[in-house]
This record gives sequence, C-alpha cells and structure tokens, in this order.
Amino acid sequence: MTKKKRVAVLISGRGSNMASLVEAAKAPDYPAEIVLVVSNRPEAAGLVHARTAGIATVVVDHATFGKDREAFEHKLQAVLDTHRVDLVCLAGFMRLLTPWFVGRWIGRLINVHPALLPAFKGLNTHARALAAGAKVHGATVHFVVPEMDSGPIIAQAEVPVLDGDTPDTLAARVLAVEHRIYPDALRRVAEGRARIDGAAPPKAR
Repeated sequence: MTKKKRVAVLISGRGSNMASLVEAAKAPDYPAEIVLVVSNRPEAAGLVHARTAGIATVVVDHATFGKDREAFEHKLQAVLDTHRVDLVCLAGFMRLLTPWFVGRWIGRLINVHPALLPAFKGLNTHARALAAGAKVHGATVHFVVPEMDSGPIIAQAEVPVLDGDTPDTLAARVLAVEHRIYPDALRRVAEGRARIDGAAPPKAR
C-alpha cells in the first residue's frame, strides 16, 4: 500500500473544514493523514477538536511577530518541517501568505474558498453574492499561488441562492458544500490526480 501523505491543516477559528478532513482521513483507504493542526490564534476553537482527535497542535501566534510576515512564516515553515509535512490545507486560515512561503509549497498547498471562483475573491463573499443578485453561489477548492484566490481549481460545487436568503443562511449552505468537496479534493491531490503542471508531486516522507 502506498504510504499516506502527511497533511497539516492551518486554521484561525472553529476549524469546521479541518474537522471534515479529519473525519475523512479516518477511512482506511484515504491517501492522506492529518498529522498536525496549526493556528495563528491561541484561542482558536478548532485546536480543541484536533487535540480531542489525538492530532498534534501548534500555535504560531502572528501577533508576536508584529508586521513581520516573513518572520511569522519562517517559524511556520520550521514547524511544518519538524512534523515532516507533505501537504498543507488552509481551512479558515485568516492570513495572507507571502510569495516566499507559497513558493516553497507550490502544488502542495490548497485552500477552500466560499465562492465559485473566479467570482467573489477575497472576503464577505456571501453578502457580495447577494448584493450582486447572483442566482447560484458555492465553494471552490484550489491550489494556492501568490495571487490571492487565483490558483488552479481542483473542485467546485454550487448551491442555489434562494429568495429571502441572508448572508448567514447562504453561508450555512455553502459551508455544507465545503465539507463535502474539501476531503475529495485533498484525496485527488494526495493521489496525484490533481496537480499544477510543472510542480513537483508530493512525496510521502
């Protein structure tokens, strides 16, 4: 059996997408294992879930680095190296990553975004979709590149925008979709079925 890829999940809050990845990785045939959860916020609720699941957790508090984003990322990189991580999943990680960090992980760094990219890049996607009169909304899992929310798409799924929707009701339906497509997208990346042309495939360590 092919050795499973070692995955770190980066979070900033409750970590519901992280939890969906942890649940999926329990399957014997899943090609990846969640070996580490890292948060840039010490109070992130997702850390409790990860510890309960027996997963190693580390806090790299961005506030201690001031405005020095690369110093924060060098510490983050050292943590990932220590845990011999092959793939990194962003799951509600509320930090823009620099080209230095993204470049080290190109083809091995993925993110879930609450919109049908390339529409509604950035924040407040649900309110913006409603304001724009969108009839469909959804979620996207994509490879991370230096340009925000612009990497190659791995998976997408739609939800209808309903009459009377608010940003909260729309967000709830989109989140359910995120929980479904993120584990499938990670599977595809771990198996080498989704990749960036020219990027080195992830190697199990």
